[in-house]
Amino acid sequence: MASETNVAVVLTTISTVEDAEKLARQLLEERLIACSTVIEAAGSHYWWGGKVTSETEAVLMIKTTRDAIERLKARILELHPYNVPEFIVLEASAVAEAYAAWIEESTKSREN
Repeated sequence: MASETNVAVVLTTISTVEDAEKLARQLLEERLIACSTVIEAAGSHYWWGGKVTSETEAVLMIKTTRDAIERLKARILELHPYNVPEFIVLEASAVAEAYAAWIEESTKSREN
């Protein structure tokens, strides 16, 4: 396992699996992420408009590099249909070296 890594995991929720897949595809095509796992039918409970609200949402667990975080955040905030999208970054403390290398390679621009 690599002790220092450039890998980060980003979490966001979105209303439907279709919206999650569309967002993930766009981020992949822009090479901002290496991959995204879509978890469907997550129960979300939160405060909104002064009251407790419950919804079923899809969760995107996005794998990327720490270097891409600010660009990814800007893009998610631009593309996301929510007024206040979830954007939580989890820094990976230990990642298999081959997996970390794959994430780095997958997020490199093909224009260079």
